[in-house]
Amino acid sequence: MRGVGALLRRPFDALEARRGRLFGFVPVGLGVGIGLWFALPDEPSVAAYAGGAALCPVMSAIALRWRLLAPVSVMVCCVVIGALACGLRVLVVAAPMLDGTYYGPITGRVIDLDRSQSGALRITMDRVWLERRDPARVPHSVRLSLHGDHALDAPLPGDVVMTTARLSAPEGPVEPGAFDFRRMAFFESLGAVGYTRVPVLLWQQALAGEERVGRLRSHLSGAIRSRIDGDAGAFAAGVLTGDRSGLSVEAVAALRDSSLAHLLAISGMNMAFLVAFTFGFLRYGLALVPPLALRVNSKKAAAAVSLGVACFYLLLSGANVATERAFIMVAVMLVAVLLDRRALTLRSVAIAGIILLLWQPEALLSPGFQMSFAATVALIVSFSALTDWSAGRQVPWLLRVGMTAVLASLVGGLSTAPYAAAHFNRFTDYGLLANLLTGPVMGLVVMPAGALAGLAAPFGLAGPPLWVMEMGCRWILFVAYEVAALEGSVTAIKAPPGMVLGWLSLGLLFIVLWSGRWRWMGLVPVSVALAMWVLAPRPAVLVGAGGIVGVMGPDGRALSAERGGGFMVRNWLENDGDLALQREAASRVGFEEVAGGRKFLIGGTATGLLVEGQVPADACMRHALLVVSAPTGLAGDCLQVTDAMLARSGTLALDYSGGAVIVTTTRADRRRWSPAAVADPVQ
Repeated sequence: MRGVGALLRRPFDALEARRGRLFGFVPVGLGVGIGLWFALPDEPSVAAYAGGAALCPVMSAIALRWRLLAPVSVMVCCVVIGALACGLRVLVVAAPMLDGTYYGPITGRVIDLDRSQSGALRITMDRVWLERRDPARVPHSVRLSLHGDHALDAPLPGDVVMTTARLSAPEGPVEPGAFDFRRMAFFESLGAVGYTRVPVLLWQQALAGEERVGRLRSHLSGAIRSRIDGDAGAFAAGVLTGDRSGLSVEAVAALRDSSLAHLLAISGMNMAFLVAFTFGFLRYGLALVPPLALRVNSKKAAAAVSLGVACFYLLLSGANVATERAFIMVAVMLVAVLLDRRALTLRSVAIAGIILLLWQPEALLSPGFQMSFAATVALIVSFSALTDWSAGRQVPWLLRVGMTAVLASLVGGLSTAPYAAAHFNRFTDYGLLANLLTGPVMGLVVMPAGALAGLAAPFGLAGPPLWVMEMGCRWILFVAYEVAALEGSVTAIKAPPGMVLGWLSLGLLFIVLWSGRWRWMGLVPVSVALAMWVLAPRPAVLVGAGGIVGVMGPDGRALSAERGGGFMVRNWLENDGDLALQREAASRVGFEEVAGGRKFLIGGTATGLLVEGQVPADACMRHALLVVSAPTGLAGDCLQVTDAMLARSGTLALDYSGGAVIVTTTRADRRRWSPAAVADPVQ
C-alpha cells in the first residue's frame, strides 16, 4: 500500500516542484472553461452558474488546507471562472436580433465602414430606426452592403444616414459544425445584416464631438490615399488607420494567397513594429542629449511615451478585437519595463491572455487570438533558445540580423500554420518566402516611415516619409502578386472536426510550459488531434437552402446547381479542401437522371432523389431521401426534406451507417444566439 500511495503522490509532487512555473497554465485553465462552455448544446441554467460560483471558494479552501492539492484546485477554479466569464459576457452583449426579414426605410448613425468580400462598401450603424417596429425589438446595430449608385458613397462616422434596405438576421453555420456567423454577430451586438440598391442619403451630420476619432481616422485615411495612389495608398491607410475600404478585391486576394494578409490587419506585428520603433527612437534619442541622459531614465521614459503612442494607435485604428488584443499584449510588456521587469516573457503573455479571456471570452474562438498567441509564444521560446546559443559566441551583427529575420518568419509561419489552415482551409506553400521578402520591409521601412510622417505632418513635411512608405507598400504588394501567381501557391485543406484545435493547442502548450522529460507527453494530444483531422470524413451529402444538394464523390463534391447559394456552396467546397468553383463542381459525376428528378447515393449505399417535376408515386419506397419543395404525402418511410424544413433546421448533413441514414442538423443547439427553439422535424 505504501508503494501505491507513493505512486499516487508522484504527480502532486511534480506539481509542487514546479509551483513557480505554473502561472502560465492559468490562461490555459480559463481557455478550457471557455471552450467547454461554448461546446454545450444548451444554455447553462442559473443553478449551474450558482453551483460554479460556489465551487471556487470550496476549491480555494482545499488549496489552503492541503498544499499538494493547490495546483489542481487552482486549475479547477480557472476552468469554472472561464465558464462564468462567458455567462457574464452574454448578459453584457445581449441585444435584439431581427425576427424574420424586413424591407423598408432604415435610419441610423454610421459607426464603421469597411468592404465585403465582393468589394462592396459596407456601413455599420447604431441608433437604428425601422418603420413599424417596436423600438424594444429593433437591433442595436445593423450592417448594410451598398450596391449600385449612391448619392453618398462614403459617409463619415457619426453621420446619420437613411435609405431603404432589405434586412435579415445573421445566418448560422453553412453546415453542421462549421463556423457560426450568427454567434459572432451576437457577441458584436449585431442584430441584422442586409443590403440596399437605392441611394444612401445624409440625414444629419455628426454632432460636435460624436465619433471624433472615427472621423479623424476617415480624414487621415483620405489624406494618405490622396498622396499615395492605388492599392499602395489603400494599404498604407490600412496599416496606419485600420481603414481598409479602399483596397481592391484583387489586392486582398493576393495578400491572402501569399500569406501576407496579416500585415494588413492591425494586430500584434503592426503594433509591435510601431512601438519598437518609437521605443528605440526615444531611448537612443535621449541618450544623444547628455543633460537629459544623466537626469532621465531613458528606458522608462521611452516605455511611458510608447504606451501613449500604442493607446492612440488603438483608438485611431478603430479598436477592433485584433487591435485590442495587440494593445493589451504590448501594454503588459511596457508596464513590465516601467516596473523593471523583463518585458518579453511567457509570464507577460500569460497576463495578457488572462485579461483578454476574462474581458472577451469569445475571442478564444477567433483565428486572430489563436494565431497571435501561438506566434508570440513560439517566438519567445525560439529567441530565448537563440539567445542561449549565441551567448559567449562572436556572431557578426549582419549574420545576427539575418538569423533573426529568418527565424522570426520561419517560427511565425510554422506556429500559425495549423490555425490558418483550420480556419481558412488553405495552406500558402510559399508563405515563408513572401514573409522573408516583406517582413523586414514592413518593420524597417513602412511602419517607421508612417510614424515619421505622422510627426512631420503638422509641419507640412510629411511628403518624404510618405514617399518612403509608398515604396515599401508597393514592394509588399509586388511580392504578394508575384507569390500568389506561382503555380501551387495555395494548397486546399479540409476543415477539421470541432475538438481538433483544442487538443492540438493543449498539447503544444504543455510542451512549452512544462519542464523535464514529461513535457513531451504533450505530443500525445497533438498526434491525436492531427490523426482526427486527417481521418475524419466529410459529410456524404449536404442539403442546403433552396434545395441545393452536394454529393461527395471520387472527384470531390458534386453540386446539383451551377448557380445559387453562392456563399454557402463556396464554404462547402472550402471545408472539403476543394478549390473548385461552383460551376466546376456542378459538372462532376454524382447525379443520375431518373424519372421525377435526379438520383444520388448517400454514403455509397442508400439513394436519394432530388425531385424535379412530377414526383413518382413509388419514390418514397424506392429512396431513403426526397429533396422536394413541399411535402408530397406519398406512402413510405423516406425522409422528405422540404424548403420549410430547411428554413427551420438549416443545412442538413447526411451519412449512411448501420443500415440507416444519419441526419445532422445545423440548428441542433439551443443557445442564446440560436434562432428561437422550434420542434425539430428531423429525428
